[in-house]
Amino acid sequence: MIVDPREAARHIEAGRWSDRPLGALVRDHARRRPDAPAYIEPGRVTTWSAYDSRADGLAAALAGLCEPGERVGLLLPDSADFHVALLATERAGLVAVGIGARAGDAEIAHLLARTGARGVITLPEHRGRDMTGLAAALRSHGADLTWHLFGGDAPRLLDVSGTVPVERPVRTRDPAGRALGPNDLWLLNSTSGTTGLPKCVVQFQNRWIHFARLAADAGNLGPDEIFFGAVPAPFGFGLWTAHVAPTVLGVPTVVMPRFDADLMARMIERERVTVLCAVSTQFRMLLRSPAAARADLSGLRVMFTGGEAIGYTSAAEFEERTGAVVLNFFGSNESGAFSCTRHDDTRDRRLRTGGRIIPEMDVRLYDERGADITATGGPGRPGGRGPLLSGGYYRDDAANEELYTPDGHLLMGDLVTIDADGYLHLVGRTSDIVIRGGKNISAVQVEEAVATHPAVELACVVAVPDDLFGERVCAVVTLRAGHALTLSGLTEHLIGEGLGKELLPEHLIVVDELPQSSGGKIAKGRVRDLATGQIRRRPRPAEVSG
Repeated sequence: MIVDPREAARHIEAGRWSDRPLGALVRDHARRRPDAPAYIEPGRVTTWSAYDSRADGLAAALAGLCEPGERVGLLLPDSADFHVALLATERAGLVAVGIGARAGDAEIAHLLARTGARGVITLPEHRGRDMTGLAAALRSHGADLTWHLFGGDAPRLLDVSGTVPVERPVRTRDPAGRALGPNDLWLLNSTSGTTGLPKCVVQFQNRWIHFARLAADAGNLGPDEIFFGAVPAPFGFGLWTAHVAPTVLGVPTVVMPRFDADLMARMIERERVTVLCAVSTQFRMLLRSPAAARADLSGLRVMFTGGEAIGYTSAAEFEERTGAVVLNFFGSNESGAFSCTRHDDTRDRRLRTGGRIIPEMDVRLYDERGADITATGGPGRPGGRGPLLSGGYYRDDAANEELYTPDGHLLMGDLVTIDADGYLHLVGRTSDIVIRGGKNISAVQVEEAVATHPAVELACVVAVPDDLFGERVCAVVTLRAGHALTLSGLTEHLIGEGLGKELLPEHLIVVDELPQSSGGKIAKGRVRDLATGQIRRRPRPAEVSG
């Protein structure tokens, strides 16, 4: 157990936490409705019975390989295979190390070495790559694996302790009595690596079980929902939307091994999905999808989004086209959530705020010196303490020193205000502030404005270095098919939209695709590097007068 037993008892008594792990709930569903779907993929359906039995088989194989508490890497597509493997590690008493399906070898090796994992579960092929040589590739990046298990319907074991992988028989052991509890160390996942190599976040089930219950209340969800989990599963948003909430509610989830907006639209229509869970980039891509323009999306009632700035215009368009309400939690992989919007909030509240503060999270605001400025309403950095918090960063005292206030409130890197009605408003991230000639400019604010241009498909606004002003505002965009855009055309549009001159982008870069992190969000660090490299090769722009 990684939480204080007294705290756990208090949250269980209050109805926030459970005294049963997810594996027990899956077992219940398998017994009560064995043939009902648990996971629906484009070409495969996994019933609750199959989910339960496949996890049992893999857990027996893992128990034959590992002692309780060992770490096991999961590098799997966003399919039922990932969820089977995560359930299997729980039942075998092992700690999963969640690795994003798009992670490169350096990131994979970093996560395995950082957590001490000596084994990894993959499929024989991953995103077009033969995985037989994975261990050798990772060894060159510092990871020391001894075994590699190919998951799927018939697990295969590779001994990779030598220079050449050797297939060994899979020896099973009954994992009875080894299963993790809902307050045990369950998963180590990453911060998604938007800049540099990611940290590892300590996860236990009960924080996400409470999150799932809050989401059900916020969305007025019932027993007949059909989820669509579009966010990569190892990360916080993907974890609660595709692994935890559907199990807590006992409802099916549509998943895709690789994200495709056209396929998403067809699956939403075919399966009559009621709850869509997608980061902002994904639902904006859905709005631009030709298949979505033809599909019947009227079955949708709720979309949970977040992970990056939502954008009022795109979210309002989504509501108009589908009839669904767009909801969000303000939080992170580390913090869980500090606030949330609800189905009965006004559109303005839903799409322009992070929602009302969650009472049990004891949210405070702090200035740059660390002083508590909650009474002022901000802007300040939000910090919270309560049942949704993670266990912090794994074996990283220096990072945890920065993550928490002296009294134990977990800090986020955002700047927010909290109004008199308790609604949180995002001003920007501390790292998303462009400081131009001493003027603080919110990249989030400019980003949302740029995204309103009819030629723009996706937008990312970053700071680029400048000899004169220190930093300038740069918009990096992808365009809708058949459109073109110039900086002067963008400027004219933004002025027409009422954007102040001091906020206008001074550089525009058009790209075919915006870099994304393993978590499916726009990788701002990589965008910033791309923009800086291009800008350095350009003449310096003329000063924009204020």
